[in-house]
Amino acid sequence: MSERDREDVSGTDLKERLSAKEEEIKELRARLAEWEKMWAEIPKRDDTLFSSISGREVRSLYSPADLENAPEYMESLGFPGEFPFTRGPYTTMYRTRLWTMRQFAGFATAEETNERYKYLLANGQTGLSVAFDFPTLMGYDSDHPRSLGEVGVCGVAISSLADMETLFDGIPLDQVSVSMTINGPASILFAFYVAAAEKQGVPPEKLRGTAQNDILKEYQAQHAWVYPPEPALRLIVDMFEWASEHAPKYNPISISGYHIREAGSTATQELAFTLGNGFEYVERGMARGLDVDRFAPRLSFFFDVHNDFFEEVAKFRAARRIWARHMKEKYGAKNPDSWRLRTHAQTAGVSLTAQQPENNIARVAYQGLAAVWGGTQSLHTNSMDETLALPTEKAVRIALRTQQILAYETGVPNTADPLAGSYYVEALTNQLEAEAEEIFRQVEEIGGVVPGIEAGWFQKGIADSAFRQQTEVERGHRKIVGLNAFTEGSDVVEIDTLSISPEIEDKQRARMARLRAERDQERVTATLGRLEAAAGTGANLVDPILDCARAYCTLYEIREAMERVFGSYKEPVFF
Repeated sequence: MSERDREDVSGTDLKERLSAKEEEIKELRARLAEWEKMWAEIPKRDDTLFSSISGREVRSLYSPADLENAPEYMESLGFPGEFPFTRGPYTTMYRTRLWTMRQFAGFATAEETNERYKYLLANGQTGLSVAFDFPTLMGYDSDHPRSLGEVGVCGVAISSLADMETLFDGIPLDQVSVSMTINGPASILFAFYVAAAEKQGVPPEKLRGTAQNDILKEYQAQHAWVYPPEPALRLIVDMFEWASEHAPKYNPISISGYHIREAGSTATQELAFTLGNGFEYVERGMARGLDVDRFAPRLSFFFDVHNDFFEEVAKFRAARRIWARHMKEKYGAKNPDSWRLRTHAQTAGVSLTAQQPENNIARVAYQGLAAVWGGTQSLHTNSMDETLALPTEKAVRIALRTQQILAYETGVPNTADPLAGSYYVEALTNQLEAEAEEIFRQVEEIGGVVPGIEAGWFQKGIADSAFRQQTEVERGHRKIVGLNAFTEGSDVVEIDTLSISPEIEDKQRARMARLRAERDQERVTATLGRLEAAAGTGANLVDPILDCARAYCTLYEIREAMERVFGSYKEPVFF
């Protein structure tokens, strides 16, 4: 009953209605108990676990009894685009604008990846997502000794502004939204991107896109870090501050649960760890003196979409409600855009199998449906061959067409949050929310996110969950089609995969040698010196890093200048 309804009835009438409701629930529970007793002796299937991937028991039936203590409709659900945003972050959702179809892509050199981007855009992709090679992810140049054998293998090699200019050659950066999956050296790659846009005549205020830039989840799950937590967090807040003033359409962070889930977490851990990291970033920004409503509207999120369909839908709904409530009530944000959680989603790479890889097309389709019914703003659908290698053009095209069929043939985008009101989905949304709040309480007890990372609390929780899930698969308790069930006596099916030639590394090294020979070395030395000096103060470092980028300083040279002040991070041994 709404507050308005309560005002329209006397205290006696309200008491009678509540009593009647309690009696109805009591009678329903009794009927359910009888119903369950009736079928209790019927043999159940023994070829599956009646639990979610996260280990949550799933009952055979859900009813209003599971929502007995849920808040009233407007308090817990409301309308799309309105607090608490459970039903979607925008009023008209996909009736006004479909989610951005953003396929993750990058391989070999900037030239090859530029060709792939143009191919994807020509085939209907609406946003670009940059996959960097491992040396770039760690802040190493392609000609650094530690890059040997890894250049261009798992993504595109970007070692300087020159590479970034080539990557987006002929692609108007004022018209295409660009997401960059980069964390430890994110501020440096962001500077290369801004400087490349300037070369096109595009000012920062016209740039749209996202830098992942989420270092907390790196310490928790993925391990692509450079600096220790405190200076790394300083750089992130520097980007909040700079982007708020100079690039108001750009998201300076994508707070990511994807890698937490890929490392083996449960859905609840992904939800709680990700939002908890988000709250830590908000607190860091506020501690800098930034108005929360100045930077919070540009914070975005990135979630995994796993195989457990209903759990994934409920996760997105719970995430929006939790974020909205905390931002409004705990952090005092006044702007509804600060309450509005917006998210990119990617289908679960960890769910793909090398065995019978064509099965991955079906897995991805169901996961994509869960993401859209969960209300995502942007989606990457994995290619069927990504567990074997970087995807081929054919596999990427199938993954993109999967999204387009979902968008234009199924009718799914026609109405917002179509699973709302399902007893199971609403009960699951409430349960995930309650479990996340309990994890927030535990994190507060151990002193916060950074102390939890330093103590290995997050890492151990993820490892324990991953061990349980893997054990279920290896013992055959959880069936994976083509892997431990319906194998047809075969292992890996041979399909065409993308191969990266070792010559790519020679080509990139030669490119770097030319860069070093042709650039203004005095300018390089001067800008790096100014950056190192600024790192020793409390100054915002984005502009000094930009100056280095414009001078064609390399990725590692810029990383090293700050590393001389900040030091490097070495993870303590926990296990």
